[in-house]
Amino acid sequence: MTAGAWAELLRVSALFTVPGDALAGAAAAGRRPDRSTALAVGASLCLYEAGMALNDWADREEDAVDRPHRPIPSGRITPRAALTAAGALTAAGLALAARAGRPALGVATGLAATVWAYDLRLKHTPAGPAAMAAARALDLLLGATATAAGQAAPRAAARAALPAALLGAHTYAVTTVSRHETQGGSTTAPLAALAAVAGIGGAVVREGHTSRGTARGAPARLLVTALTGAYVRTTARPLAHAALNPSPPLTQRAVGSGIRAMIPLQAALAARAGAAGTGLAVMGLVPLARALSRKVSPT
Repeated sequence: MTAGAWAELLRVSALFTVPGDALAGAAAAGRRPDRSTALAVGASLCLYEAGMALNDWADREEDAVDRPHRPIPSGRITPRAALTAAGALTAAGLALAARAGRPALGVATGLAATVWAYDLRLKHTPAGPAAMAAARALDLLLGATATAAGQAAPRAAARAALPAALLGAHTYAVTTVSRHETQGGSTTAPLAALAAVAGIGGAVVREGHTSRGTARGAPARLLVTALTGAYVRTTARPLAHAALNPSPPLTQRAVGSGIRAMIPLQAALAARAGAAGTGLAVMGLVPLARALSRKVSPT
């Protein structure tokens, strides 16, 4: 077992899409990131990686046919090691969430249950994309409840409901496309995802520019618009290409771009909530994710 094999199994290039969930959640709750937010980020990273390891363990027989180069079917990592890693990472994620408070632990427990249910039962069912969407939404709510903590947690979760729903909608669209990345052949899924991206972008800008949004003043509105534009640009063209030519390589490229697009979406959601500094900090993860994705595929 090598470090490269584990990096491939855990899809480390996609890790940069995770911290923005908790940071956007903290912004939506109207709080500045603090120690509890950092704990939420750590919990999110652990649970995300647990899902990656468990995913490959559950799909080891399928990957032996469709993706024999993956770490488990190629023999570089044993199934037992992958399953052990999934369990250990789940335990670590829940332990970190517990340190952020009981509300955060409750959300993290639901997130962990969703991750395991998706990988073991729901992935190849019609409920699969909804389960993935729920996991991302819960990850954002984890940041909100951890940062607010105590009696303020329910109100924070309520304030973060719309951002969580928008992030979940994006995840649903990308997951639907990902179901065709090994075989290709679907024009409908990329087109539906493209429509979803346009709708999500419109909702972020619209909410950020109205009295219901938190962003105030021309600079804040401009930043929300710019970050939302970056989100749409990141994923629109690859999705359009996949719709025009639904081959496995172009479909996989669309999925990878959709995963990376979560970063500017998280940044836009944070800026929409009035946390311009957080939004810009999250956006700083984009070049790191892009550079690492050239070495390790995020899908």
